[in-house]
Amino acid sequence: MSTRRRARALLVGLAGVGLLAACDAGLGSRSGSARNADGFPAADRPVAHIVSSRWSTEEARDRKNEAGEVMDKAGIKPGMTVADIGAGEGYYTIRLAERVGKEGRVLAEDILPAVRDMLAERVVRERLQSVSVRLGKPADPKLPENSFDRVLMVHMYHEIEQPYEFLWRMRPALMPDGLVIVVDANRPTQNHGTPPALLKCEFAAVGYTQVYTEDMPSAGGYLAAFRAQGARPDPYAIKPCKVS
Repeated sequence: MSTRRRARALLVGLAGVGLLAACDAGLGSRSGSARNADGFPAADRPVAHIVSSRWSTEEARDRKNEAGEVMDKAGIKPGMTVADIGAGEGYYTIRLAERVGKEGRVLAEDILPAVRDMLAERVVRERLQSVSVRLGKPADPKLPENSFDRVLMVHMYHEIEQPYEFLWRMRPALMPDGLVIVVDANRPTQNHGTPPALLKCEFAAVGYTQVYTEDMPSAGGYLAAFRAQGARPDPYAIKPCKVS
């Protein structure tokens, strides 16, 4: 069975609906910076609070062709397997399902049970057979390994409390040529955005390389694409980016 078929089989088996930054070089000290029980460093920046599962109406976003432009720039095509992280009420989930078609798969994930349940009801109501819905954790999206062509994170990265652990645990979910696509606003994290330099630094700290970046005015900011390269670093080797 091919890698792509194994990935789809695994997804089908899930609960069906169920600023400036600088990266320090070298290895981290086991006692030099604040770390959690698993050795991951704390983010040296504010974390935005989750205030809503939506940031604009779907009608307003469609008038700007937001999802269409993001999917085009992300290279999302029919037959792909895509994870929608922080899926909320499903704006991207629904449109991703249309884009990847019957041969593709979409896994929609959120960390709020009530939001997850609402999205699951919508998926059932709209009879989206290619979509699975599941509950993730704040520091772990809990994605199946070697499964995704694209992992989409739209206007939610600044709300991740443990970005280094989150990105580290997400890495195995990507297929060899898979990309992580982040859409965010270019403003401080406490103001519900992520400066591009900080985003690039935090991804690089966990072994991701930025492939490209695009302005995304229709989505209220920019789009950045990352690919995982090399082996995952030991958590204690991850050096947090410094905000200045």
